[in-house]
Amino acid sequence: MYRYKITIAYDGTNFAGFQKQPKQRTVEEVVERAVNKIAKKPAKLIKVYGSGRTDSGVHALGQVVHFDIPFDLTETAMLHALNSILPLDVVVLKVEHVSQEFHARYGTQGKRYQYRLALGEFVDPFKRNYTGHWKFPLDLKLIQSALPDLVGKHDFTSFCASGGHTKTNIREIYEATAVFDRQQNEIIFEFYGSGFLYNMVRIMVAVLIEIGSHRRPVHDIPRVIEAKSRDEARGTAPASGLYLKKVYYPANFGK
Repeated sequence: MYRYKITIAYDGTNFAGFQKQPKQRTVEEVVERAVNKIAKKPAKLIKVYGSGRTDSGVHALGQVVHFDIPFDLTETAMLHALNSILPLDVVVLKVEHVSQEFHARYGTQGKRYQYRLALGEFVDPFKRNYTGHWKFPLDLKLIQSALPDLVGKHDFTSFCASGGHTKTNIREIYEATAVFDRQQNEIIFEFYGSGFLYNMVRIMVAVLIEIGSHRRPVHDIPRVIEAKSRDEARGTAPASGLYLKKVYYPANFGK
């Protein structure tokens, strides 16, 4: 068997998330179907494995998937074959041959997420599926002052929605930034960390919006973390603004 690592981007608007679900259109399902079509409908279903889940409406700029196939295609041939079959809301950006050691999910070292928050009184109809929206004044300097409070290794129970299943809620955030894109009239958040809990990025953004709106003290995040209570974080930013930007692996992993 030959193992392939593929990096994909997708528009999550019309998907019920990444993970397969009965009678739902998911990214995993359409990628798996394409792989099995290339393998000419093998006797045993070829499964695909993603680096992690994304929820309904969440997008990806650099999701990573691996699969095994019983014959060897060049990376270029596999790239063209998959993109000729996949629907237009999914594209394969890169294909790599990897060893059997490589695993898209269990080998990850970290992930980077982006959140786009559109500003302005009214929702732009052309952005409604690709950004969150906030019509009230926001103080970016307050948000930027609060961001370092997220950085480091913490128990992020307060930032985890119910329904998540993990052995521990301890995660480490390496970077947290927010910049204003004047041309798009958006605040662009980025979070790079060891991993993220269920809805964690969207909850962090919601807390930061409240800080920027003077609805929370600027350094309220340490208290929220210490509380280990989802109720203390309160809101969740919409899925539409969230993008899985990059998945990190150890150097030469699977080479």
